[in-house]
Amino acid sequence: MSTPHPPFDREAKRRLAIIRHVEEVTGNVALTCRYYGISRQAYYIWYRRYQAEGVDGLRSRSKRPKTSPNATRAEVVGKIIYLRQNYHFGPEKIAMYLKRYHDVDISHSGVWRILKRLDMNRLPTSQRYKRHDKRWKRYEKQLPGHRVQIDVKFIEPIGSAGRRGGRNKYYQFTAIDDCTRLRVLRIYPQLNQDAWGSPSRSVSSPGRGCRRLPALQAVGLVFKEVSGVCLRHG
Repeated sequence: MSTPHPPFDREAKRRLAIIRHVEEVTGNVALTCRYYGISRQAYYIWYRRYQAEGVDGLRSRSKRPKTSPNATRAEVVGKIIYLRQNYHFGPEKIAMYLKRYHDVDISHSGVWRILKRLDMNRLPTSQRYKRHDKRWKRYEKQLPGHRVQIDVKFIEPIGSAGRRGGRNKYYQFTAIDDCTRLRVLRIYPQLNQDAWGSPSRSVSSPGRGCRRLPALQAVGLVFKEVSGVCLRHG
């Protein structure tokens, strides 16, 4: 079973029309070439291809040379890909790294062209280089209990309207230790001094009421207080 040929491109259709114009209309190569604005040398190149290969010989061909002695070696391209994927280096830094550690002399524009050809010239936003003064810095202390961050928000009762027409206010206090990154959640019906102080003391002193929970486990969960111990509801 023969393989179906791909459809003609625009240039192949034009060349076929020029050849048929000579054969069917003018019968003169010079007149046709003058009419279409091409040289007779180009016409005869297409005509010889048409005689040897048929219509397929009129398709556009790549102008890439068969041999390229100055092409970058495959091992160097592999090093460029490795540095880009694992260290997210830019073209200038890759060129410097190859020169210093592998004794490979290549320009940063040459590195960029290789990355462009491989569709690796742009990194994802999360992998792009950021200046040290603009990078996110995690705030933390060296000793547990040295500093505690406290946050409070209003929550509603679960599964019941509550007393007084469902207008009870409950406050969820969250205390986070800046060293251990542990989080304590407690719920109080009133917003007073005792409510502010209890979560911070629970973080600093394990065993004082609430069980300590990792910060990532507490995100998005709803808690309620049962006998002074923080438990996950549901």
